[in-house]
Amino acid sequence: MMQKIFFYTLFLCFGFATFGQETDSTLYVKGRVLNAADDLPLEDVNIVNLNEVIGTVTNDKGEFKIKAAINDTLFFSYLGYKSIEVRVTNDWKKFGEVKIKMTEIGIALEEVTVKPLKLTGYLEIDAKNIPIYENNRYSISGLNYGYEAGDSQPGAFTRAMESIFNPVDFLYNVFGKKPKQMRKLRKMKEDDEIRNLLAKKFNRETLAALLQVTRVDIDEILRNCNYSESFIKSANDLQILDAISGCYEEYRVLKKKN
Repeated sequence: MMQKIFFYTLFLCFGFATFGQETDSTLYVKGRVLNAADDLPLEDVNIVNLNEVIGTVTNDKGEFKIKAAINDTLFFSYLGYKSIEVRVTNDWKKFGEVKIKMTEIGIALEEVTVKPLKLTGYLEIDAKNIPIYENNRYSISGLNYGYEAGDSQPGAFTRAMESIFNPVDFLYNVFGKKPKQMRKLRKMKEDDEIRNLLAKKFNRETLAALLQVTRVDIDEILRNCNYSESFIKSANDLQILDAISGCYEEYRVLKKKN
């Protein structure tokens, strides 16, 4: 009798352990990110599950672990390397860790000419030469300072209102026809890994992949929401996320009322 109890207890312990392992392997995928040129590990590579809208980064050995289901798409981005999308397959789940190789690319920086403001000492002349910016200020969640957000033209409220009554309007085509992608905005704002990732990026690649739009579309969304060219060019991806999210929420509220 005691022997049966012993084996039964051992079976239960082993069964629970196996169940835990299966659950972990079912929920997560693991891998290593390497430089395609020399197979050296890449540290701090940004990885985002485009379906679950969660993110992570690789450690000093290039290793990562992220929650993902079969057919989820993982987006890999790293400064100086070509971003890639990798779909989670049955084989990945079955065999465990895989190697993801990223290819280094050349980065061409556009030449920027800074024109200094030359003062003559005559107030009437200098006052005419000083550039005047008619941009308003606004605050973004998570940031402790204001940011420039467009000129005195009709604001995002007016643009969103117009798009509801104009089926061919750009905002209508983006917000109205991509509800699934737009809903990801909220998830993106809630994931600390993604927010930290976007705060350091300025290329819009991750946003474009998550929302399934082009960078040109992102710029056009911001223009239709009355954000100025200076904001569009200088804001980081986190600020862009908050700007688009705010415009979309206004659009949703107005749409419900109408």
